[in-house]
Amino acid sequence: MTESAVRGTTAVAEPEREPAPTAPIRTELVEVVVPVYNEQHTVEKCVRTLHAYLAETFPYPFLITVADNASTDSTWRVATALAAELPGVRAVHLDLKGRGRALRQVWGSSEAEVVAYMDVDLSTGLEAFLPLVAPLLSGHSELAIGSRLHRGSAVVRGAKREFVSRTYNALLRSTMAAGFSDAQCGFKAARTEVVRELLGSVADEEWFFDTELLLLAERSGLRIHEVPVDWVDDPDSRVDVVRTALDDLRGMARVARGSLGGAARPAGLPVRPRPGPSVRPGALRQAVGFALVGTLCTLAYLLLYLTARQLAPALWANALALAVTAIGNTALNRRFTFGVTGRQDALRHQLEGGIAFLAGLALSSGAVALLPAGASPRAELAALVGGNALATVARFVLLRFWVFNPRRS
Repeated sequence: MTESAVRGTTAVAEPEREPAPTAPIRTELVEVVVPVYNEQHTVEKCVRTLHAYLAETFPYPFLITVADNASTDSTWRVATALAAELPGVRAVHLDLKGRGRALRQVWGSSEAEVVAYMDVDLSTGLEAFLPLVAPLLSGHSELAIGSRLHRGSAVVRGAKREFVSRTYNALLRSTMAAGFSDAQCGFKAARTEVVRELLGSVADEEWFFDTELLLLAERSGLRIHEVPVDWVDDPDSRVDVVRTALDDLRGMARVARGSLGGAARPAGLPVRPRPGPSVRPGALRQAVGFALVGTLCTLAYLLLYLTARQLAPALWANALALAVTAIGNTALNRRFTFGVTGRQDALRHQLEGGIAFLAGLALSSGAVALLPAGASPRAELAALVGGNALATVARFVLLRFWVFNPRRS
């Protein structure tokens, strides 16, 4: 018998240790759609790269959906093989082409909290994906876009694509009062409950789908989060830049017609409290939009004046041309420059815009009245251009600080 056994021992129980805290289990599902058309040589590499990145670094459950847009090669066979091999990957086939059509079908039936999409070439760096969806999962924003035009972005692409992209987005900001910077970057996400409400009001099924969705979301008062991205142009891209740009311009014209007609805000969208109205923010953007609208209306005015001048004296021709273009000018500025939609206060805006028109009429007519008798048509036009320049400044001031001042609403 050992000495310890003779003396006896008393076992002292160690205090129980609390289990180490564990990270909360995140259950929000994020579905990433990859639209493809005849991408049999690239889809496998893309999906494997995306799957590996998300599996290693993404802290939320995810689902990758390969949306085959009626491919005529072996894309569908490759996509189904990937879905059978990789967990969290599925394939969906569509009988008709169109990126917008693919996103509408998959997003509209998704069971995820957040839906996203990215181009199959993975031109956008994947490290921006978590910053893209995090504000949506937290409830901070309703939509999120990657922006190649953000000051923090690093972009490598050809001069033609750079010019087309910047011109298109500048047109959106100046004529459609868009607040987002990059409409066509193939890297976007949205809260599913929100995007479902928007899809019914989006008509486009192809490349303009993104722009129309964002314009509708912004008009509905939703918050759009922007993320700077690293982006490298795909030299093998088969996108027809010119055709896509023309389709986008036609889409802009269609949306503008709907906006001027007072298109309704989709029902069921969350209402986010907004800060008190202020007339100061957006002055530069408003001035640019006003200048573009003014340029179009000035061209119309000159054509009307030259036509009416053949039948009436200069003062009457000037008054007629200004009266006809003033109504259109007020309507265009109401929607595109100052972002006012719907029919509310439309009549008041036109009446007050008419007062601004009278101020312009007085300035431009005064310039004509100061001309000596028998002045040439060229001198008349020069006087009218000068008078209308003063009238333009006066009209912008009246519209900005009086007619469309948000503090009056």
